[in-house]
Amino acid sequence: MRIARFTTGDEPRFGAVGQDENGETVIAVLQGDPLYRAVQLTGEKVALEDARLLAPVIPRSKVVGVGRNYADHASELDHPMPDEPLLFLKPNTSVVGPDEPIVLPEQSHEVHHEAELAVVIGRIAKSVPKEQVPEVIFGYTAANDVTARDLQRSDAQWTRAKGFDSFCPLGPWIETDLDPADLAVRCRVNDDERQDGRTSQLAFDVATLVSYASEAFTLLPGDVILTGTPAGVGEIRAGDHVTVTVENIGVLSNPVVPAD
Repeated sequence: MRIARFTTGDEPRFGAVGQDENGETVIAVLQGDPLYRAVQLTGEKVALEDARLLAPVIPRSKVVGVGRNYADHASELDHPMPDEPLLFLKPNTSVVGPDEPIVLPEQSHEVHHEAELAVVIGRIAKSVPKEQVPEVIFGYTAANDVTARDLQRSDAQWTRAKGFDSFCPLGPWIETDLDPADLAVRCRVNDDERQDGRTSQLAFDVATLVSYASEAFTLLPGDVILTGTPAGVGEIRAGDHVTVTVENIGVLSNPVVPAD
């Protein structure tokens, strides 16, 4: 099932994306928030073209990032591969949805795209064994772990470089029925394909990442874990359009704009 968060000009709502009897893509409106309570169909349907998709989740707690989880990406930045997952945090204020702008901060002169598969946590999880990880995952979405690369180098830690407002586009929806073992993860900037990897290349797979993160801190419903980015990261500039595609999930596109 594909769960979208959307608006038609009113308050954000949730819905299940699918086809109606005429083969048109519609959103079947849900009552309630599927991450926090039982929901039911309202009977209302909204044509996808009449809705504005929002970030499918705004984490109440945190976004957990994973660095250097593809060997080819670590190599292109001349970094060694870690012996264990390399975790960092992005604030929930960095999250934006489809078609919302990535805003280039004045403090940076080298901002990069990073296409990723994202995991959405569905229940409170602490010290979860790897074999039980599927029980705590609500679903998956596409992400762009936008990074101020120059600040990442100069700060010698990643909080500011990864945490600016708009530096975590998510979308277009959450796919709840998905095997994450071998999915294509791609990124285009304008008409130029920059990244083309597969989750089968992850140094640490989804189960390992969720289990490892849950050993460090409690994961809450709506928390997001970014699984790492393949090789091909590069600079984005004002006027660019960045498109992240994750196989069997969908397409996440965002324009790039300068700071006001």
